[in-house]
Amino acid sequence: MTSTAQDLRTFVSAAARRPAVIGAIAPSSATLADRLASVVPSFGLPTVVELGPGTGSVSAAIARRLPEGGRQLAVEIDPELVEYLRRTRPELEVSYGDAADLRALLAVHGVGRVDAVVSGLPWALVGTGRQERILAEVTGALTPDGTFTTFAYLHALPLAPARRFRALLRSLFDEVLVTSVVWRNTPPAISYVCRRPVVQRR
Repeated sequence: MTSTAQDLRTFVSAAARRPAVIGAIAPSSATLADRLASVVPSFGLPTVVELGPGTGSVSAAIARRLPEGGRQLAVEIDPELVEYLRRTRPELEVSYGDAADLRALLAVHGVGRVDAVVSGLPWALVGTGRQERILAEVTGALTPDGTFTTFAYLHALPLAPARRFRALLRSLFDEVLVTSVVWRNTPPAISYVCRRPVVQRR
């Protein structure tokens, strides 16, 4: 396992190098990570994929919850973070690539459908068209009873992009829950828990 200091140094380096891609000032806190990982089935043989794992704070929470025999995959667009994750989190099957190509990346690992998708992507920095493309990949990859979860920073919720994103989620999932605020995060955040994709895309 990695140290918090090592994770933070690596994360800050990546954020400084590609601020428009990383979109955060610090890794997710342990509290937020546990909240996001709570959608991972704790029994059976689930397959879970994480989008934008960064330095792996949420990955670690997923690994703690995932039952023996489950599969944990991740898609990361920053090549240095990919190498960091492969070195420090051997339990994680990491793909270097774009979340907008999710199903093709999963196919390389022999995976068709997944039970949960956990996202750390910076949706506020992603245009509506690209959000739609990524979420089409997510809904197409999930099983009919699958769950998608992601987070948003509290201060951004009243802004138009955040409202549009919420509306998009509600158009794509049968149930969208907005959780209570995780104050122990920098900055404070809420999470969305989205269940049962309404449309399974080709």
